[in-house]
Amino acid sequence: MFKKILIANRGEIALRVQRACREMGIKAVMVYSEADRDAKYVKLADEAVCIGPAPSAQSYLNMPAIISAAEVTDAEAIHPGYGFLSENADFAERVEKSGFKFIGPTPESIRLMGDKVSAKQAMIRAGVPCVPGSDGALPADPVVIKRTAKAIGYPVIIKAAGGGGGRGMRVVHTEAALLHAVQTTKAEAGAAFGNPEVYMEKFLQNPRHIEIQILADQHRNAVYLGERDCSMQRRHQKVIEEAPAPGIPRRLIEKIGERCAAACKKIGYRGAGTFEFLYENGEFYFIEMNTRVQVEHPVTEWITGIDIVRTQIAVAAGEKLPFTQRQIELRGHAIECRINAEDPYKFTPSPGRVTTWHAPGGPGVRVDSHVYANYFVPPNYDSMVGKIIVHGDTREQALARMSTALSETVVEGIQTNIPLHRELMVDASFVAGGTNIHYLEEWLSKRVR
Repeated sequence: MFKKILIANRGEIALRVQRACREMGIKAVMVYSEADRDAKYVKLADEAVCIGPAPSAQSYLNMPAIISAAEVTDAEAIHPGYGFLSENADFAERVEKSGFKFIGPTPESIRLMGDKVSAKQAMIRAGVPCVPGSDGALPADPVVIKRTAKAIGYPVIIKAAGGGGGRGMRVVHTEAALLHAVQTTKAEAGAAFGNPEVYMEKFLQNPRHIEIQILADQHRNAVYLGERDCSMQRRHQKVIEEAPAPGIPRRLIEKIGERCAAACKKIGYRGAGTFEFLYENGEFYFIEMNTRVQVEHPVTEWITGIDIVRTQIAVAAGEKLPFTQRQIELRGHAIECRINAEDPYKFTPSPGRVTTWHAPGGPGVRVDSHVYANYFVPPNYDSMVGKIIVHGDTREQALARMSTALSETVVEGIQTNIPLHRELMVDASFVAGGTNIHYLEEWLSKRVR
């Protein structure tokens, strides 16, 4: 096992990984920007290294600075968390070539699954169902583009091959709008991701967003840890996640889960990963794979009893998975609310000094956050300041516990989206379960302040 790990991230995930290291008797090195000098995890670190000023490009995305920090502290491995460089194949490669272990998949796996076109082709070969679409990237020939769209059937969606996070996508309803949409998406993709390639898929009208969590080791063992429902989204960004997904038959989950685990074995995947699907009319359609730990991993940890971050570290050190598929049991129901520093109605960011921070407690309540009273939320990064996660024997109990937890939470000095979560926990459609990916935005458009 590693003796020292460098954590190349910030915020709540940095603290989460640091806690896993402490449990395992591993020293944690934290890197931080000047804006994060007073962060809780920096104060708690065994060692901390400032890697640059506040802008991400000069700190958390600065590969030479991160690798230099690992060298000067004699770390053995680097955990990238999520976001920033976590799915950057070049970074993973530079880490390994510098003599450190990258706590994640191989650079080859990240490249394969990071490009949406190659990922889809790999999944088709592995027998994972995909959304009907173009065979690879769209060519320049407008006749072929129109023919492809006609064969798929309108509406279609144009997607950037190197996209992610809900960016680089455009829905097209008519042939008249098709070519302009393709050219615009190509230009945006080239500027945003450095890859102008785009592909086309059938646009599903009212799907749910269901994902399958997997864990794999370098000894060709792979398991799936059930599913998560991440359909409550605003602008393609998840707001609430839960596990298991309400109303989907277990036999369907088991069938798709087995295919995901088999696909991991086929491509030689190692570490934690998530297969993301659209689910409509009893069918699953693969859309992408996240080759890292997810923000919403705690709901899966709670229903399985498996520590995903700890397992990530263990398999990176060469250990075999300590459990088989048969040993994994799902217990109860878990819900996660992402707490963002933002106006709960306008959704504008709300950085600043937190004057009061009172986290909820009680049975079945977990809070993952790096925030404390007098902490300054910097304006330079993502607005998420924490997550409230609850577990209950049933979904009804989990909903009641989340409502209670949200009512107990007090954050002053900045605005948060807690009022939004409180409303959603008593919304009839959400309480009934099974809302689609468009539900929250439609609900917000009718919301009365």
